[in-house]
Amino acid sequence: MTPTEEEDIHGAPSVEQENGTNKLAPGVKPMQNAVAITYQSSSGAPKVVAKGRGLIAEQIIARAREHGVFVHHSKELVALLMQVELDDQIPPALYRAVAELLAWLYRIETARADEGKVL
Repeated sequence: MTPTEEEDIHGAPSVEQENGTNKLAPGVKPMQNAVAITYQSSSGAPKVVAKGRGLIAEQIIARAREHGVFVHHSKELVALLMQVELDDQIPPALYRAVAELLAWLYRIETARADEGKVL
């Protein structure tokens, strides 16, 4: 899940993560879910490129961090994105929520780029 050149500020990849909220015995880690989405302006809507629970979710998150991909925590959005099939575009009902996420990513990347400029 390495970012491609097309996934720059116009289409930053993102991983959505949620932690389970079930009550567990002390010391037992809750099951987490993760969904990776990508957006390329030429493809229309963002699409789900990876999703999983438990160990798979942990691997998705770890690989995202290894490659400098932003990890955003949103239990509600993850629950909705988990319903989207792999390689499918997100449904129109999620456009606004995902657009807000992409705008957040754009602001972060712009701030990082501005920090690296020499005046």
